Amino acid sequence: MSDAYSPVPELNLLREFDAGLDDYFSQGFELSEYGDSRGVDTWSDDPEFLGRFRVFANANGSGSLYAIWRVDDREDLADLPIVAFGDEGGVHLAARDLRALFQLLACDRYVYVFHEGLSLSDEERDRAKGRGSGEANRRYVTWLKQHFGLDPAEDPDDIVLAAEEEYAERFVAWMDRYVEDFAKDYEELTAP
Repeated sequence: MSDAYSPVPELNLLREFDAGLDDYFSQGFELSEYGDSRGVDTWSDDPEFLGRFRVFANANGSGSLYAIWRVDDREDLADLPIVAFGDEGGVHLAARDLRALFQLLACDRYVYVFHEGLSLSDEERDRAKGRGSGEANRRYVTWLKQHFGLDPAEDPDDIVLAAEEEYAERFVAWMDRYVEDFAKDYEELTAP
């Protein structure tokens, strides 16, 4: 039996890195038990629904979660989209894959997941309040470059937009099979 945190090598590397820190490397982000369905099961208890999500982290300090969405049966779980389940009732695409999420995390911005959408804290306001970009984040940015050759996203909102552009239509149609009026609500939220 393996002692690995997860079947995702990238997450196992992140877990190993995180274990050596005394502080958050990204505001509010904290790895949790891999594959736990808590929070996801409030949307639907259908086994097919639950079987398509693999929770792996707290997205913020108030209960939002990050999960891998098994949009298809590809073997490399790191290539699957990341979804944020919000403590305020929303569920939204966060990143097109795990490495994109890693780039978003490097920006060290607090994530808010509301019914209306996913948003990130304002960088200047965070700095003025003394939040973020501490030593743990600097070490994470170095780790990200060393292990994956990636830099922080130039604009973290672009990470979210890229996920929405690639997967929103499929995600909304799929969620609507399990969550009553999901597509209708999504359409109302995104209407101009």
